[in-house]
Amino acid sequence: MVKLELIIDQFGFNIVHYAKFSYHFEMIPLDETDQALIAALRQDARKSVTELAGILDVTRTTVRTRLDRLQASGQITRFTIETNIPPEHAVRAVSFIALQGQITRGVSRALLKLPQVSEVHSTNGAWDLVVNLKCTNLADFDQALRGLREIPGVSNSETCLLLTRIAG
Repeated sequence: MVKLELIIDQFGFNIVHYAKFSYHFEMIPLDETDQALIAALRQDARKSVTELAGILDVTRTTVRTRLDRLQASGQITRFTIETNIPPEHAVRAVSFIALQGQITRGVSRALLKLPQVSEVHSTNGAWDLVVNLKCTNLADFDQALRGLREIPGVSNSETCLLLTRIAG
């Protein structure tokens, strides 16, 4: 089964569409009006229901009903925008931290003072803390690592850059 997804990322205005395989929804047959609606959304997914009704020469109720049906069937899964503006946090990473002794609270407070640190978690296993980092660029990431390693009580750390988002 093929699922049609209209994509618009959150900061730009270019629209991309693509098909991907899905086993979650049953495809409904698309008539000429459905196809014209999808074509109009591919050109500009920000068009209002009123504008779409004018383009298709149908009522607003018809457009709304068809949009709802296409979304419910999974043929349109979301509306988003794609942009060439870099995301606010272009570099994301996870740091695993080992501590010297029982000083988790003090190190956690110091970590949270670093602007790049978004979350601090205690954990089990070889590492004492797990830290999520959100950095604007690699220089900012480098500064975060230096700051993290200079905190008294941090004995060791290992950091993994988050590369490609696979899901979620």
